Amino acid sequence: MRSSGRPPIIVLDGPAGAGKSTVAREVAKRMCLPFLDTGAIYRAITHVMLSKNIPPSDSPELRAALGEFTVSFRDGRVFACGGDVTEVIRTPMIERNVSPYSALPALRESLLGIQRAERSRGLVAEGRDMGTVVFPDADVKIFLTASPGERAARRHAERLARGEESNYDDILEQVKARDEMDANRAAAPLKRAEDAVTLDSTGLSFEEVVSCVMEEVARVLTPES
Repeated sequence: MRSSGRPPIIVLDGPAGAGKSTVAREVAKRMCLPFLDTGAIYRAITHVMLSKNIPPSDSPELRAALGEFTVSFRDGRVFACGGDVTEVIRTPMIERNVSPYSALPALRESLLGIQRAERSRGLVAEGRDMGTVVFPDADVKIFLTASPGERAARRHAERLARGEESNYDDILEQVKARDEMDANRAAAPLKRAEDAVTLDSTGLSFEEVVSCVMEEVARVLTPES
């Protein structure tokens, strides 16, 4: 039961392709809270590093680029270092490279301030370590997952819907490889927070998943009579 008087913080963690972004965005809308798209932040910084030909390893060049990195969200668009990166951060190139960059301790530490700066107004955030590292005092913690096959199928359908070429088997191997990398990285590995509620979305519709999350939000945030 929540007792704090501050605006609520709701976090959804889980593996790639579990639907965290779309679910978190809808929950934020229904709760009238800001949505913190941490996935877009990591994708944006990956794009910036690739554009500067900076490899995913700790180096003076990487730290200098981190010091200059800015990200903002306006009217549903994502801007990194002043440029609109909304479409490019969703391409297969970024998908293949985001996890190696995200595993870097220096990069994750650099982005902590950007993420935590939004907490004063309350928020809904999604990621890999929201409930364990970024917002360990979050009021509601959900660990959203789904089978690798279902997550690959969703990503395959998304790419086809955007008119991109897509191969289900290749995506499934990418999903499994990213799961392995995210779970075993040294910095903030993907894991369920001890006080998080696990929600397996395999076989559930989008509305069913959102309803389950909203039920948990209501359970935690509704004062006892």
